[in-house]
Amino acid sequence: MAELGGEIGAQIGAQIGAELGRRLVELAREAIARYLQRGERIEAPGDPPHLLEARGVFVSLHQDGELRGCIGYPTPSLPLGQAVITAAIDAATADPRFPAVPAAELGALAVEVSVLSPAEVCRAEEVTVGLHGVIVSQAGRRGLLLPQVAAEHGWDRETLLAQGCRKAGLPADAWRQGARIERFTAEVFGER
Repeated sequence: MAELGGEIGAQIGAQIGAELGRRLVELAREAIARYLQRGERIEAPGDPPHLLEARGVFVSLHQDGELRGCIGYPTPSLPLGQAVITAAIDAATADPRFPAVPAAELGALAVEVSVLSPAEVCRAEEVTVGLHGVIVSQAGRRGLLLPQVAAEHGWDRETLLAQGCRKAGLPADAWRQGARIERFTAEVFGER
């Protein structure tokens, strides 16, 4: 059963709510299963109305506690329901860091959905580890780390920003050298 996951979800889960969070996780799992088993994309439900709001979202897949795929939309470019479906399928089949998930592995996956707040430009000292995810960008390169990543790895603020730079393909200290820093929060819902 899907549950509100992690400290971050507990802090800000009231925005989406645990019930809709569970539905988003179920929707992601259903989208992956239908696609892997039949090659079909499910239709996004229109109810409740929150599913029609454009929101940034990421779907992360874990297997045996390790990341197995993660794809998303940092900006609200699609209605929430459609964004979850598309990100879920892409996390299972199109994350370039991993081979596509075969249908036989579906039962071993834990699905996590992160619904993002809009990103805002900030100074480094305005990033709170465990609450904020970051987007670091410079010279056409961009790296995004979800809020739960720093907490999972025990990183401090400087390490989080350095890792955001590395993910963007920038030097680790680019955040000190004029790279743009944006922060956002996430409501995190996952299967336990």
